[in-house]
Amino acid sequence: MIYCAHKRFLEKVAEKTLRSLPRASLDLARDEKISIVLVGDAKIKALNKKYRKSNKVTDVLAFDYGEIFICLPQAKKQAKKLGHSLKEELAILLIHGILHLTGYKDKTKKDLNKMLKKQREICQKII
Repeated sequence: MIYCAHKRFLEKVAEKTLRSLPRASLDLARDEKISIVLVGDAKIKALNKKYRKSNKVTDVLAFDYGEIFICLPQAKKQAKKLGHSLKEELAILLIHGILHLTGYKDKTKKDLNKMLKKQREICQKII
């Protein structure tokens, strides 16, 4: 559940993103729920340290059980730096998180490029 001014928008982004992915590529069941949690710097840093052994703030973390954590302060900074709205940045981060849940990886440059290409394709369709 999303408790913020952009709740309905993010729900629609999640729904449209999942519908835009080929059925065969989904690790998530179609009826499975995705939880989107907006957090601050301290919480995302603690999660990143605990689960990824990286003691730094990040913008988005996705967990296999369908939970996506988005760091709101980081999203605000990135939106300002990239010259677009917070709403658009939240959508980009949510799409990125969903792609992780559906099997996309970004550990290698090749995998990251593949993921970013798919992310751009989805963004163009739904934002």
